[in-house]
Amino acid sequence: MDVDHYSVLGLPSGEEGAKLTEKEISKAYKQKALELHPDKRPDDPNAHENFQKLKSSYEILKDDKARKLFDDLLRVKHEQQRFKCEQQHRYDQQDVKRWKMMSDLEEREHAAFAPDPTTKAREEEERIARKLKEEIARICAMHMNRGASADSGLKKGKGGTKGNVGGGVGLADKEKMLKVSWEKVGEDYTAERLGELFSRFGKVEDVVIKNSKKRGSALVVMGSKEAAVAAAGSLSGSLSNPLLVVPLQPTVAAEFSHAEKAEEDNCVNKLVGAGYQAYEDAVLKKLQMAAKKQK
Repeated sequence: MDVDHYSVLGLPSGEEGAKLTEKEISKAYKQKALELHPDKRPDDPNAHENFQKLKSSYEILKDDKARKLFDDLLRVKHEQQRFKCEQQHRYDQQDVKRWKMMSDLEEREHAAFAPDPTTKAREEEERIARKLKEEIARICAMHMNRGASADSGLKKGKGGTKGNVGGGVGLADKEKMLKVSWEKVGEDYTAERLGELFSRFGKVEDVVIKNSKKRGSALVVMGSKEAAVAAAGSLSGSLSNPLLVVPLQPTVAAEFSHAEKAEEDNCVNKLVGAGYQAYEDAVLKKLQMAAKKQK
């Protein structure tokens, strides 16, 4: 665990951070977003990367389960550090000879009766870190599933408000589609506004907005995969209401899907060819039998 997500948002960590409310965390995120937005730092080459880290930390602290695991991880690291400090303080009060004698005695006692506290704390830290990693993966998968659900609803003709930018998305390649989300605070986004923002990276074929009380979301269909990749890596939205832009489907997954479909089509063609050959043989056999009867 190399990142303190509370510190990224400019908040106190440890026990004080665990007592913060969701409203306080959201307020700190908005203030930090205005400060670190790439438009505010045109000369900083790391501005976009720092802004993305800020959004990632906010997503983790906003999720109750991920935040609890992160607080547990901070608590274990704090206890481990406190134990080391206390141990070092005891050693500093003793001379070298007595320290050596006490150290050997403690090592024998720990080996005989109890596990090493440092080892136990390290194992606990690793366990919580694994759970935190799983929660982060769950949050990412949740965003991807929301995009897939919106795409499915679009194909069935249900839900959403369709913009006037470009044509329909039913025939669009999923690699050209982007999932866009934002908080329902400050400036809201319309289909026309999103079309203007994304047109800086290439042609925009369609914009579909899904209405929600707490959070806005949309599907943006770009004219090419290259334009979608460029927009996902660069677009941040306005200062008062930043955008979270992720691809609807990775390129690797799309390539695998095309390869799998080609293999299925090949199998179907083979089956159809075999059936047609059997039918042709049966017709030829009937004609031969009819000719024999006429003789």
